[in-house]
Amino acid sequence: MTDVIILHGAWHQPAHYAELAALLRARELSVEVPDLYELSLAESTAKVEAIVSDSAEQPVVVGHSFGGVAAGTVRGAAALVFLNSWILDVDESPAKVLAGNPGEPGEGLLALPDADGRLRLDPDDARTKLYGDIDEAAATRAVELLRPEPPSIFDVTPTHVSWRDTPSVYLRGTQDRTIATPLPDRFAGRCSRTEVWDTSHSPYLARPAAVADLIQRQRAFSA
Repeated sequence: MTDVIILHGAWHQPAHYAELAALLRARELSVEVPDLYELSLAESTAKVEAIVSDSAEQPVVVGHSFGGVAAGTVRGAAALVFLNSWILDVDESPAKVLAGNPGEPGEGLLALPDADGRLRLDPDDARTKLYGDIDEAAATRAVELLRPEPPSIFDVTPTHVSWRDTPSVYLRGTQDRTIATPLPDRFAGRCSRTEVWDTSHSPYLARPAAVADLIQRQRAFSA
């Protein structure tokens, strides 16, 4: 039985969401935070759908940032919660979308190739853009947990989507500068409803209790 499934963003890992998961578990909700690192989109979708299938009741699927791409393809969820997420349509990829929407100066994350050809985030840039409204200790820990990603993450392309047929809410952070303008509004427009908060890219760390409340409300709406 799983009530909530949290899907991590690119460069992130399940440990980033430990506080949010603990808050939800304290509310007697069963939570899974699968590690999707280095899985294809099809593999990620299959892994999450297996958790959905094993649940007695339809769970809520939460996607943060790039985790929203996988969340938007998962079939069988009761509802979807997108936290400053990417939401792609069939045949869209991040590379294609960004080519047509380069954004404003200073938007987006600074990612540089390492010796293995993977993209590593610049720590100072990540501290500012991912965790700008989080206290120093938590932000330092979050930056330390970041891991490199292959450039191929920008080429993931859904062959099907579920967000059209599943109740959903998009949390739009007004301080978020990681997703190029005007994409957040475009992604939010693909959801059933939108909530706008005065947060940066990581509200699950800045306001974990409020995010837990949002997930519970979305779960109640879909019951």
